[in-house]
Amino acid sequence: MKITVRYFAQVRELLGPGEDLDWTADAADVPATVGELRQWLIGRSPNHARALDASLPLRAACNQLMCSAHEPLPDGAEIAFFPPVTGG
Repeated sequence: MKITVRYFAQVRELLGPGEDLDWTADAADVPATVGELRQWLIGRSPNHARALDASLPLRAACNQLMCSAHEPLPDGAEIAFFPPVTGG
């Protein structure tokens, strides 16, 4: 399974613009949802843990559509993580 992850705002400052992930079909740790992907990413490095911490109110999008943590993670998806945005 291949996933493209994009980061925005302060998440991008810690992790860069994003990363491409690729799991083999028989991998045991393949995330099934956007929330599981976030948890998987948190385990990658201290910077990932700090930027994606579960206590942070981050938003997620799957293929450029806002989604919840329960959104299924399809092969080839583009997932974005970003903080809530305010306007004025």
